[in-house]
Amino acid sequence: MTDHVTGPTSAQRAERTTDAPLPGLERYYDAVPRVGGARAEDFGPLTLFVQEGAGWPYYARPAPGGPAPTAADVERVRARQRELGVPEAFEWVAGNSPGLLAAARAAGLHVHAHPLMVLDPTAPPPPAHPGVRLLGADDPLLTQAVAVQALAFAEPGTAVGTAGTAELAAAATEPSVLARSARVAGMIRSGRTVLAGAVRDGTVLCAGQYNPVDGVAEVVAVGTLPSARRQGLALGVTAALAADARARGARTVFLSAGDEDVARIYGRIGFHRVGTALIAEPPAC
Repeated sequence: MTDHVTGPTSAQRAERTTDAPLPGLERYYDAVPRVGGARAEDFGPLTLFVQEGAGWPYYARPAPGGPAPTAADVERVRARQRELGVPEAFEWVAGNSPGLLAAARAAGLHVHAHPLMVLDPTAPPPPAHPGVRLLGADDPLLTQAVAVQALAFAEPGTAVGTAGTAELAAAATEPSVLARSARVAGMIRSGRTVLAGAVRDGTVLCAGQYNPVDGVAEVVAVGTLPSARRQGLALGVTAALAADARARGARTVFLSAGDEDVARIYGRIGFHRVGTALIAEPPAC
């Protein structure tokens, strides 16, 4: 499928006009997969991070300080991703890697833009959501929280969906979820991640994490059980994670919002736009 767009896309506008370089975040993006145990494969201007064992797959991204990638560089990485059976995904910060947008599009990838937001360190913490709490490595609800994330990203978007508590119970017994839950538990024990969940009547309805590296923390994988969306649970989980990261000494807390509407919601708890995160993937067709 081709991209039938006559004017510049939001990704192109971000790359060309709106974002100053954000080297601190680029260093974080390069460091966090390594801290998480991923294998780094060198492709010159690009680095492919390969997750070992259970867990969310990582991405390819520009090598810090490297030359501008070409379409041929992107194609080489895509071939390796296909060989490994991992998603053909590239992520980077607009303004940090001039030219990668054009190279990704020339290689046939669709590029979409996400507002990159940083928590204002002077913003007062919002009131805590009564149903949100941190889940430790031995918490009996941890596997359920991981199952919620899996169901949320299998049915993306913000609209109320179909997967509910029955699907959650089934997902929590799947081998892939059990394996990821064990991995997340290990990451919690070692301090490589913190997980929070919104719990109601003993059921996790929303879960998310933040991953700290050298004073920087990214809020990631915030997902709501599709049938429980539009109740403010994701915002409550995000606020709890951000507050905990700041309490533990994180100098920078950031996230990538799904779109501009979601970005405005995160603005209510003190996040503000600093740039654009770009993600390149094969067209959905």
